[in-house]
Amino acid sequence: MRFDGKKIGVALTGSFCTYQKSFPQIKALTEEGGEVQTIFSDAAQEISSRFGSAESFLAEAEELTGRPPFRSIEEAEQIGPSAMFDVLIIMPCTGNTIAKLANGITDSPVLMAAKAHLRNERPLVLCIASNDALGMNMKNIGLLMNTKNIYFVPFSQDDPEKKPNSLVAHFELLADTAERALEGRQLQPVLRVRK
Repeated sequence: MRFDGKKIGVALTGSFCTYQKSFPQIKALTEEGGEVQTIFSDAAQEISSRFGSAESFLAEAEELTGRPPFRSIEEAEQIGPSAMFDVLIIMPCTGNTIAKLANGITDSPVLMAAKAHLRNERPLVLCIASNDALGMNMKNIGLLMNTKNIYFVPFSQDDPEKKPNSLVAHFELLADTAERALEGRQLQPVLRVRK
């Protein structure tokens, strides 16, 4: 199993429509031997939507990993001093999270987890899902693509006609991306065509 003995953080943000893609990936990481710890943003742990309740998502994360999710900045801060993860994945990674990460804002458990993890010069993988990725957030994505130790799950436009600025990662490539990131390499090509 390719993630045997690897400690993997998975941080969830508020793109609730992509949770149906995120949770199977968490399960796959555990099935590949990864020791997974989830971290929930404030929005992810507080907002219920037509895609499910916050409580059900928290419970599902605990069931899949065998560990309660980190839910506070204080819990996430310990990631740095203890060098807790071999790789940290933000999945889904919203435009809000992208913008804050690119500009050094640390105001949620997920952003604190990213800051704490990056101080150890270990890979951070972003699995983006953003309606403004090709708009206001493109400059932030560009900054992050040129930042040491940050890797992207390959992505493409999900609906160019109705949402021309929207990008969504190919979630099925998450494990391959994480594996390459652990080797210090970006899975290529990053820009894909959605079939």
